[in-house]
Amino acid sequence: RAPGSRGWRAGPASRQPLRYMLNLYRRAADHEGRPRHGRSLGTNTIRLVRASSHGGQPWAGRWYMQPLTYRLEGQPEAEHLLRATVVYLPSLPLARGRLLCALELVATSEAPGTLLNPAARSRHGWAEVDVTSYVAPGNSSAGSLALRHICVRAGRAGGRDAPVAPSHPFLLLYLNDTQAGLAPPAAETRRHRRDTGMLAHDLPGYLREQGGEKSDCSLRPFPVSFAQLGWDHWIIAPHRYNPRYCKGACPRLLRYDYHAPNHAVVQSFVHQLVDANVPRPSCVPYRYSPISVLMIERDGGILYKEYENMIAESCTCR
Repeated sequence: RAPGSRGWRAGPASRQPLRYMLNLYRRAADHEGRPRHGRSLGTNTIRLVRASSHGGQPWAGRWYMQPLTYRLEGQPEAEHLLRATVVYLPSLPLARGRLLCALELVATSEAPGTLLNPAARSRHGWAEVDVTSYVAPGNSSAGSLALRHICVRAGRAGGRDAPVAPSHPFLLLYLNDTQAGLAPPAAETRRHRRDTGMLAHDLPGYLREQGGEKSDCSLRPFPVSFAQLGWDHWIIAPHRYNPRYCKGACPRLLRYDYHAPNHAVVQSFVHQLVDANVPRPSCVPYRYSPISVLMIERDGGILYKEYENMIAESCTCR
């Protein structure tokens, strides 16, 4: 089920990463997905990678110690890594005292174990550790990242209270994605798709003529929800956006503000003066703006991405 939809519940382990990414999304985009001015993400794509734990009993008295591995194989070639950070909560309140946590790089044959220091403290108590050098292409261990999540209960003893396992830290990959297309996950092909006839009925006014007469080429509103497109099971936010569209007849004399190419001007004259079988120029979008999308991936990871050319901002005749 789509996060936030009726009947959807997240467990404690999955709720924390989703909440973090939703907060990041809301800082970067408005309710229709338009990127906010002055946002400082520094990239167009952020992928959240969940860790796999190695089982066993992590608690030993006051101490919690959990080995974690982040698999990085299979990342799309179009994504170029800019930065990588591991995000965790360094301090968690308990009924009696607090749980204090840290991260340690697991020792390998090439490097000793290293306690990782937070590079930055973000909102809501989260800490970020920069691990770019350990996962960058060319690193011998770039296919995975092995860490140890270490916590200790500080304060009065918890008595008979069962120890609470902290949520696993998660890896954020800040990427420059050069792939422009918006495509559903492969699992989408196994789900119900709406045919175009049903979609036209769902979106009133899409094919409607205004009073039977065509007006001049202009921008029209076209609000749509991703639920209507059948994409709400993998797109978390935004719920709705307004892509808009261009509609209407291109005038016989194309004004400067239409930004029509010279070819369209000549085609208009050919239609009027030479051969009416040559169509008049068509009304199409001229400028576009992006939207930001937060989505669930096939493996359950969470992806923030800015997609270019998603909202029509002006029209032209071509």
